[in-house]
Amino acid sequence: MLNGISDFITDIFASETFLSDASRYITFATRFILPLLAVLILWRCTRSLLAGKHEREVWGYLSLPNGAKIELTNWENIIGRAASSDVVMEYPTISRSHAALIRNAQGEWTLFDIGSKLGVIHNGKDVKSPVRVRTGDIIELGGVELVFVKASAGQEREQAMGRSRPGREIRPGTTLVLLTEFILFLGLQLCTSAGDNLDISVPIVFAALIIMIWVCYMITRALDRVGFEIETIAFLLTAIGFGVCASSDPDALFKEFFCLIAGLLGFWILGTFLRDLDRAIKMRWPIAAAGLLLLAVNLVTAESIFGARNWLSIGSISFQPSEFVKVCFVFAGAATLDRLFARRNLVLFVAFAAVCVGCLAMMSDFGTAAVFFAAYLVIAFMRSGSFATVLLSAAGAAFAVFIVITARPYIADRFSTWGHAWDFPNDGGYQQTRTMASAASGGLFGLGAGKGWLKNIFAADTDMVFGFVCEELGLIMGIVTICGIVALALFAVKSAGSARSSFYAIASCAAVSILLFQVILNVFGSLDILPFTGVTFPFVSKGGSSLITCWCLLGFLKAADTRQNASFAIRLPKQRQRPTRRDEISREEAEED
Repeated sequence: MLNGISDFITDIFASETFLSDASRYITFATRFILPLLAVLILWRCTRSLLAGKHEREVWGYLSLPNGAKIELTNWENIIGRAASSDVVMEYPTISRSHAALIRNAQGEWTLFDIGSKLGVIHNGKDVKSPVRVRTGDIIELGGVELVFVKASAGQEREQAMGRSRPGREIRPGTTLVLLTEFILFLGLQLCTSAGDNLDISVPIVFAALIIMIWVCYMITRALDRVGFEIETIAFLLTAIGFGVCASSDPDALFKEFFCLIAGLLGFWILGTFLRDLDRAIKMRWPIAAAGLLLLAVNLVTAESIFGARNWLSIGSISFQPSEFVKVCFVFAGAATLDRLFARRNLVLFVAFAAVCVGCLAMMSDFGTAAVFFAAYLVIAFMRSGSFATVLLSAAGAAFAVFIVITARPYIADRFSTWGHAWDFPNDGGYQQTRTMASAASGGLFGLGAGKGWLKNIFAADTDMVFGFVCEELGLIMGIVTICGIVALALFAVKSAGSARSSFYAIASCAAVSILLFQVILNVFGSLDILPFTGVTFPFVSKGGSSLITCWCLLGFLKAADTRQNASFAIRLPKQRQRPTRRDEISREEAEED
């Protein structure tokens, strides 16, 4: 039956009548309408993501002797004289990092002394170990008395309901209609370009992609979640990636589609798991251990493919464990909240990062090692707030690169070719020169999906995919793919300022830093602006492991979205409810104060 359907569809698209009437129109649509649709989709999503003011939530207060109130806008607050503290108190008797006030997901606050010179006093008693604080408690720091007041449940609910709500001005349903048209035009162009060689997987997978997008959207709306911009950008890039796969290797389309399903499941599971922050923090070391185990198995059993020993094969399935370790790396780096101020946690993370990067170097996967190191710098800076830590790490990395270049001659050859690809067009610069030539031949609107020649070059649909997209779909479409990742990065930076917990802020910024750095290495490497590393372009490059990991990393970004009813990872009130006994107790405590 499947063969009969395949022959029927092939006959339709290969017939001279169909081609004469439709091919001209579909080619026009691909070359001119597709880039315009992509720009419009990205503009709508970006505007919706970045619209609105910077919104903060106040979780408690510290009252000074003069009656002034200091707002606690984070769940983890370092109190001290240093400018990097969350609560800056410029008193000479207060240490640079004096104390910490930390809130858990249940609304309970804990006070820590973090090595202050004059100590911390809670209700007249020295704080030697973490102590629970409640509304009305007196905290003395270096002789300065503060009265702690936590926000009531009613105040927290009012704040949540007062936050901006996505989808009011930029309707996500309208954007999805545009995305559906984009996928239809792209699929039709690929079918007509294939002619007699049309693979049945192309129309089936593109139709299934449209159905999956709308099913995900309806599930999101059924859960009363109205933010769908992050997923829409990811689906746009994934659709372009499916177009790349359909043009270069249509036999792999079904595999890519099943990997998309796995990635979506990972996205939803991770987002749901992050709803319980305490549980997530407790799982940081098991998840870190799982990442190290994957790398260890990789080192022992993996086979070398394309120069890097980072592929594991189970039956007919091959995958890259290092891709999945990215999720473990981000999770372990961000989840250190129970002792955010403890140097021991930062030291342990530095050791974990060093082991990960070292294992990747031993596998000769230096591109992925560079991506991990970039994520490490982001996490280290956001956790420590110290430029010295970042500079010291960068200096160590520079020394390691020098050692690698000395020990590995083929790496030195890549650096010698860097910036001189046209001097070695048939040797070290073979891939870069072909990428630049094909990208230039596509112009602004491309030659048409499936009509390029770069796909005949080795690794064109993975390592050189930017040139692939520019050749077939045009420079405008190539820029859209870059801007899609940039839009996600800008949203992560914006969300970090209003994130409830530093875990969400650090994890989202680290996740998008991985995606953004991969884009930089892929695009600039293939255009000979940076050394060619063979790193994939997120969502667009062909590769199941990469696609699954990219969707999982989006789970961290989704969890940091604190807009009203935007993220399934955050529990938000739907409407005003009758006060519970806990609310009444909180209100009574506030009134007594």
